[in-house]
Amino acid sequence: MRELSFTLSHLTLRGLGLGDPQKPMILALHGWLDNAASFIPLSQYLTDYYIVAIDITGHGLSDHRAKGSHYHQIDFVHDIHELVESQDWPPFILMGHSMGGIIASYYASCFPEKVSQLISIESFGPMSKEPSSSPAQLRESIESRIKANSSAAKHPTSLESTIEARSKAGDMSEASATLLVNRNIEARDGQYFFKTDRRLRTISSTRITESQAEAFMRSIACPMLVILGDKGYESMKKALSNRKSWVANSHIIECEGHHHLHMDDPISVSNYINGFLLGKIA
Repeated sequence: MRELSFTLSHLTLRGLGLGDPQKPMILALHGWLDNAASFIPLSQYLTDYYIVAIDITGHGLSDHRAKGSHYHQIDFVHDIHELVESQDWPPFILMGHSMGGIIASYYASCFPEKVSQLISIESFGPMSKEPSSSPAQLRESIESRIKANSSAAKHPTSLESTIEARSKAGDMSEASATLLVNRNIEARDGQYFFKTDRRLRTISSTRITESQAEAFMRSIACPMLVILGDKGYESMKKALSNRKSWVANSHIIECEGHHHLHMDDPISVSNYINGFLLGKIA
């Protein structure tokens, strides 16, 4: 495992290189408020691949957006494509968990020539809302940003309490929470600070419509593996039920586990991923 750094035109993305760089690459994108450490457990069982796990902009060790800027999912897609182009990577395997799965779906849809296989864990395409919700969505977004700007940041009181809180909030083991928290906080002068940009917690300004989500998903050309936890988010199961016909070459698997099942049960999840990548899941 080694630290990675990629300088783009407007910021620097950082992450972890997990495994042997001479092996086929999996570009891995974590979930909302997680970080690249999300994929450390899986890397121990995906040993035939080199995982490049990115701290998505504003998360982990990657740079935050500039002052006055905000976070939009479609801008994460821009960041990932600039990264891919800057490294001149040949077609690669793309894997995402939760929000990372959404970003991965957008990316595979827009740049199908770059993605050979797509793996989405606890995610199946973009979040959507009815068009009529747009005015209220934008209002809530603006109000949440103003509130965040005028309120003081909350800091962790201790490493132990932060790990315990993350474990409970995410329905994950303390071992998994420890990996995420250790990469997301730093100590300075006896005080802990979160590295994640607090602006990530504000409400999104827009949601695409279900028709737009369908257009993106139907443009995914590569084989796609979807892994859901049987105790995962119900919204993911609902999305899958409504959308499973949208991706022509998709394979749906349900595993035992919660939303972070790829961290808590990496053996089961990696077995399905290895089978998919070898063409053994039909």
